[in-house]
Amino acid sequence: MSTSMTKVKELTKGDMLRRNIFFYGVMIIAFAIIGFLVPDDPADFGIISALPAAFLIIFIFKTKRIIEALALAVILTTIMGYKGEFFGVFNEIILNNVMDEDMAWLFIVCGLMGGIVAVVETSGGGYAFGNWVTKKAKTEKSTLLWTAVCSLLLSIDDYLSVLTTGSAMTPVNDRHRTPREMTAYIVDSTAAPACVLNPISTWAVFIGGLMVANGLGEPGSQVLTYAQVVPYNFYAMGALLVLFLVIIGVIPKFGPMKKAYERIHAGGPLAPPGSERIDIRAGKEAAIPENPKLRNFFVPMLVLVSATILFGFDMQMGVVTAIGFNFIWFVLQGMSPETYVDEVLRGLKNMLMPLFMMILAFSFADGCERIGFMDFVVDTATAHITLQYLPITIFLVFAFTEFIMGINWGMYIIALPMVVPVTLALGGDPIVMVGVVAAAGVWGSHCCFYSDATILTSAATGCDNFRHAITQIPYGFIAGILAGIGYLFLGIILY
Repeated sequence: MSTSMTKVKELTKGDMLRRNIFFYGVMIIAFAIIGFLVPDDPADFGIISALPAAFLIIFIFKTKRIIEALALAVILTTIMGYKGEFFGVFNEIILNNVMDEDMAWLFIVCGLMGGIVAVVETSGGGYAFGNWVTKKAKTEKSTLLWTAVCSLLLSIDDYLSVLTTGSAMTPVNDRHRTPREMTAYIVDSTAAPACVLNPISTWAVFIGGLMVANGLGEPGSQVLTYAQVVPYNFYAMGALLVLFLVIIGVIPKFGPMKKAYERIHAGGPLAPPGSERIDIRAGKEAAIPENPKLRNFFVPMLVLVSATILFGFDMQMGVVTAIGFNFIWFVLQGMSPETYVDEVLRGLKNMLMPLFMMILAFSFADGCERIGFMDFVVDTATAHITLQYLPITIFLVFAFTEFIMGINWGMYIIALPMVVPVTLALGGDPIVMVGVVAAAGVWGSHCCFYSDATILTSAATGCDNFRHAITQIPYGFIAGILAGIGYLFLGIILY
């Protein structure tokens, strides 16, 4: 019996090997043919520039493997744009993104946030916080509401909100047998939407600065300038509305989210398969600490938030300050310096997978930009546009490009210099259009499988990022449809 089973396994492995060789062999040949047939000048690509985006989405849905999909899509963009020189350009794109200032910032902030989470968990602070919340939230619904409120209170920055709320509330929701997909949805959908509606946030400072740079405000007035666009961010409002309707049960669980709950009811695991690869808490068995203290959760988090605010909403300064403070705080309580450093390094190591995925996502966006994908989409959509339909068109165009490229703030840098002149030329109000662009960026970021929001939420909640995205998309579409209807009527009413 054992011999026959071994033969079956060997045949299965052999079949898989032959299938993979055939699959990737056909793909390499197809890439080579595409590179040979496309025009030499990317300016002449037109609709051909959408090929990598189409390949990426199809590959992700077919294989559910996002890292491989992104890497292959970057290779395809370089083959299309540079033909025989693609390998050198591919390495250049990866190197440029690793060395980019924004990526260095991400490594520092996200890596050290992983370290803070690890230390707080080891000290028992996370366990004590879970006990404290559990005494106040007796049901799954109330715990999910606590999760949303916790995220809203941290709406000065979406990374801060996602990483702090996800790491703190996931163990609490686990006690109620809540699927990790639902926890991830709550954390993600109360992060960026709340931040983009908060005129005192990193989002306000960033987008307000872009508005000033594009002539829509006076230097030094970023926050006041940005506050004018908040009422026009219909998607962020819709996302929060849908979120709370889902929590209280007005909008039922359906689609992939319903299947996640069915998995739990059937006795399955809280996290979908593959989640351990991205989980910020992976690599250490959960244990009940001796004498857990609530102060070991609240004090480090208060220092983190306070330092971020005091340093002008600079999260890097906030995280570095918290790391230094926590060393003194925990060593004075008896933790050895060696243990503290080991835990910080363990947390940083657990963030490497999400960070690597973000490098590939940024590289794919770079590759798409080099072959003119966004220019093609924008030019096609705005070729015969009228002022009445400008808001809905801008929302759809940049929501789509953000969904494909997953670059979030990078999309704003590209979009605003395009949108402001077009709006002024048609006689529209650019303030309104900035609100529309901001909304489009949040929608695309929420629904994209490999955006920074999706990846970091998945890491913080211990949920496979494909399953997080696929369970969140239906609710994102509901809020997106509400926003789209709002922008359609806004254009008709205003113009």
